[in-house]
Amino acid sequence: MINCKNILCAIVFLVTFATAVEAQSLSAFKEQLARETISEAAPAGASVTVTEIGSAADAVRELSNRNNASARVRGYRVCIFFDNGQDARVGAMEAKKLFEENFPGEKLYMVYENPYFRVTVGNCLTIEEAVILKGKLASLFPKAFPKSEELALSDLLE
Repeated sequence: MINCKNILCAIVFLVTFATAVEAQSLSAFKEQLARETISEAAPAGASVTVTEIGSAADAVRELSNRNNASARVRGYRVCIFFDNGQDARVGAMEAKKLFEENFPGEKLYMVYENPYFRVTVGNCLTIEEAVILKGKLASLFPKAFPKSEELALSDLLE
């Protein structure tokens, strides 16, 4: 026979678990990191100091110069158009124009790899960056998707 106490405990556990899972979303995590928190376990007057040694941009620039800007890194772009139909070239040009009108100054790459026309945007080092960019583009490009690509170091410096 099922005990009501066990059912109640299970319901409380599920509600608590669902709340914890919801709180672990990427945006909630970023908000939590942005807020200043004071731990009761930390001694009074405790502080954390973050020191950046060197500059990431300088390191990338130096590596790029050493390898004549031919060095490549694994990254991501968001594909806003991908087609091989009869009107694929026209579609790629329309996607390019729409993107440039709404996101001036953002990097766009239009490529023809037989038989496909492809338009990608952005230079993201992580999939999280690409997903955030895809979210910004979703209203204009609902079929956009993140795509793993090799990025030239020179693209990251611009």
